[in-house]
Amino acid sequence: MKKDLEQRTKSFSLAVIKFADALPRNRASDVLARQLLRSATSIGANYREANRGVSRADFANKIGTVQKEAAETQYWLELLIESAFANNADAITLYKESSELLAIFTAIGKNLKQ
Repeated sequence: MKKDLEQRTKSFSLAVIKFADALPRNRASDVLARQLLRSATSIGANYREANRGVSRADFANKIGTVQKEAAETQYWLELLIESAFANNADAITLYKESSELLAIFTAIGKNLKQ
């Protein structure tokens, strides 16, 4: 499962990279795209790092970071959609995937606390 989720987060990052590259170019959308790229690609990077953690506590801490980045990614997608810079099917698909990833990592985080 770990490798499947690593691949899923990597695929999500690649989809966001392509999405951001296709956005209209202006100051506002450039800022939003840059923030989206940072947080979305951080999900997979931090999850991969969590899997290589040295302890359960280290893993739990990094999963918390992954949750924060997934929630932030949702925020940037919401702004892009609601500002009409990216009110399209690709943005909705990415938003749904970010929601699913957030739910997965939230569940992992809750299981670690039990």
